[in-house]
Amino acid sequence: MQSMWIEPILAVFFGYLLGSIPFGLLLTRLTGGGDLRDVGSGNIGATNVLRTGNKAIAALTLLLDVGKGAVAVLIAAHFEHGFGVLAGLGAFLGHLYPIWLKFKGGKGVATLLGIVVALDPILGIVFAITWLCGLLILRYSSVSGMLASVSVPITAVILGHYSWIPMFIGFALLVFWKHRANVERLMAGEEPKVGAS
Repeated sequence: MQSMWIEPILAVFFGYLLGSIPFGLLLTRLTGGGDLRDVGSGNIGATNVLRTGNKAIAALTLLLDVGKGAVAVLIAAHFEHGFGVLAGLGAFLGHLYPIWLKFKGGKGVATLLGIVVALDPILGIVFAITWLCGLLILRYSSVSGMLASVSVPITAVILGHYSWIPMFIGFALLVFWKHRANVERLMAGEEPKVGAS
């Protein structure tokens, strides 16, 4: 009976380890940008990497953060379809709360994109369109990320992925929780727009 829990736990653990790799922090250090946590918002994601002025590293961080979510799901699902969801859960939590950084990680938007793309490409397309449209129209990275996270459970309902909905709602709530400082700045009119000096 105990053995039936081992593989699901390993799937979550595998996803967590992959998701907890802080690519933004590592790439910024490797390219001489110092500690990313001392820049801008102190976040380890692509938006804060962009504040260092290195657009190429910001783009690479975005791709790698998306990629680690997708890879976690795809590798785990190769062994058992249901394990992909568990690995995705682990990857998301790993990005938000990496043990290597005293559980102070990113905000999860890019990694969530990778997870949903791997689980269902249509979910990923809706997420990406919502994210990009929000960014282009509003120019607030935080708002576009939160809107995109909300699009996931809504799209899951439309597509009939009912078993995933509780997890996706949890993901969206965590994205909002990680953006709580951004919400405070938005309400105070102090949230910087993407591209602003």
